[in-house]
Amino acid sequence: MNQVDWLDVGLTFIGGLGLFLFGMEYMGEGLQKAAGPKMKKLLSILTSNRFLGVLVGAGVTALIQSSSATTVMVVGFVNAGLMSLKQAVGVIMGANIGTTITAWIVSLGEWTKFLKPSVIAPLCIAIGVGLLMFAREDKIKHIGEILFGFGALFLGLDSMSAAAKPLRELEEVKNMFVVIGHNPILGILVGAGVTAIIQSSSASVGILQALALAGLVPWSSAIYIILGQNIGTCITAILSSIGATLNAKRAAAIHFIFNFLGSVIFGIIAVVLFKFVVPGLGNRIITVTEISVVHTIFNVVNTIVLFPFAGTLVYLAEHLVKGKGEAKPGELQHLDERMFETPTFALENAIKEVVHMGELAQHNVKIAIQALFEKNADKMEQVFAKEREINELQKGINQYLVKLSNVSLSEEESLSVTNLFHIISDIERVGDHADNIAELAQDLIDSDSTFTEDAKKELIMITQTGLKCLESAIKAYASGDSGLAEKALGLEDQVDDMEKTMRSTHIKRLVQNTCDPTAGIVFIDTISNMERISDHAINIAQVVLAK
Repeated sequence: MNQVDWLDVGLTFIGGLGLFLFGMEYMGEGLQKAAGPKMKKLLSILTSNRFLGVLVGAGVTALIQSSSATTVMVVGFVNAGLMSLKQAVGVIMGANIGTTITAWIVSLGEWTKFLKPSVIAPLCIAIGVGLLMFAREDKIKHIGEILFGFGALFLGLDSMSAAAKPLRELEEVKNMFVVIGHNPILGILVGAGVTAIIQSSSASVGILQALALAGLVPWSSAIYIILGQNIGTCITAILSSIGATLNAKRAAAIHFIFNFLGSVIFGIIAVVLFKFVVPGLGNRIITVTEISVVHTIFNVVNTIVLFPFAGTLVYLAEHLVKGKGEAKPGELQHLDERMFETPTFALENAIKEVVHMGELAQHNVKIAIQALFEKNADKMEQVFAKEREINELQKGINQYLVKLSNVSLSEEESLSVTNLFHIISDIERVGDHADNIAELAQDLIDSDSTFTEDAKKELIMITQTGLKCLESAIKAYASGDSGLAEKALGLEDQVDDMEKTMRSTHIKRLVQNTCDPTAGIVFIDTISNMERISDHAINIAQVVLAK
């Protein structure tokens, strides 16, 4: 028997695993960028019903090549309050189905010689590099990324398989798999442990397929390891839920309960199958395609069986993870760094948070105007408190966008992030002007001054028009409605005209001594603030019109 060079085997296998993981991630990034616009539409589907959630969960996981990333994304959605636990169940189930696509990609080599790793890997890498280097269009470059990642994945698989082949002759290795095949719990622990360490069930199954390609793995060992892999993949979502909301922790718990129950059920079936139904099957060497079939059957059947019991899974999670959810006013509602695994969704949530910030600023302007007309000290304090909240939101969103801009984004998504930086700056300035108007109300109170009836009428006109302009701009950005953006432009023109006319007529009133001097200064400053608010609103509207 030939002596095995363990250092050579170990280094080659680890290097192959690294290539496999890199290829899987790079291919997933390319798929995400290519499908970016379509993925945006999935957000509304994700939150509509559980059945569609299963389909979307499977589709997203097939695109990003990671069920762990999808379940982490679900934890992020639940943490941000964008998805209920019942809605999360469907997406989690779908993620388990979608993760089988990697196993099927790996098994292609058994179907035809052309698709063997040693043939397809260099071809895909060569074409991928060519497209990345010479293509001008982003769409073609994304295809290059997909092909390069595909080739790297197969090259990694080929390296792992080549490293494992010398082990076929070792009795110790054969005996190890026999022991695992005769001890279901040990097999499940091995599968769960390896998957938990590398935090990817797709990669873990890929390792198993590489060993199967080398002719090392019997059926019984493979089945128990696969069941363990489906439990081990839960660790990523569990770790990501640390520090998250109560419901986010429960979403991670649902993932664990679902996979654990499925593994227990299938584990019992496997024991009966190997011991009583087909005794010789457990010792037969499993093929790469058979691993794909088993992996798919487990996840599809597990979903079909447990889908009707989604409510029960939620109930179990609520009793496993107990506590009271607490409201967090003033904190970011939609942003969660767990979403960076799927940048398209992370960007959509950032847009929602910016719209939320804009709505707060709009409401603050309204309260400031009321404080001015009513000389209401309580409403002034509301404005000051809300302005501090808006400033905190700006800091939080800015930090989030800086981090988001450092992940892999398409050109269109990068432009959207740049626009968001400008928009939150405009919204923050709107908040500052609301603060200014509230301070002007304080000036009226301190001096016990009042506006003339003519001044009041003019202020009502310009403040109402300015508010409509701001509201139209924010709604236009939230919906992408160019008609609303055009409406905002028209209202801004009206505010500009009003500001010029009112400034002129008010100066005449001051000259004629028909109004209080302090109230006169407050009037001029108020219309000036409203004109600047409408200017910032137009900056937001023009982003919509530029698309």
